[in-house]
Amino acid sequence: MTLPAHRGRGSLSGWDPFRELEELRTRMDQLMHSPFPGRGFAEAEAEAWAPLADVEDTEDAYLMELELPGADKEQITVEVGDGELDIHGEIKERERTGVLRRQTRHVGRFDYRTSLPPNVDTEHITAELAGGVLTVRVPKARKTEPHRIEITG
Repeated sequence: MTLPAHRGRGSLSGWDPFRELEELRTRMDQLMHSPFPGRGFAEAEAEAWAPLADVEDTEDAYLMELELPGADKEQITVEVGDGELDIHGEIKERERTGVLRRQTRHVGRFDYRTSLPPNVDTEHITAELAGGVLTVRVPKARKTEPHRIEITG
């Protein structure tokens, strides 16, 4: 069986397919998150990124779980206003003693925004950070029972 020819990068033993896949992913991320193609890598890294999140609709609340590994609660802000929930902050790069060979976890500023439905109780929203997962509980407003309105005049 013949092997495909490998040209232009030296010996085949120096070829790292995972490095090439990571470079491709990085370029695709830059393309998908950039309104102006061709911007520099440093500019793309300065942008805020959105953490991965799950949103669950339960009987009495909406639960949002955001993946924020390495974040401290002092680095996270949860705000609500104008029918929108805004979670933002920053995950600091940790100091390393060795050589970093690959970095796929996000560091830097992050921002997660979502619109809230009209049936929520914004006064009783809670947030808890445990095990690198931020859980935000947005309770639903109590349903009111239909009742008769008296006509005056």
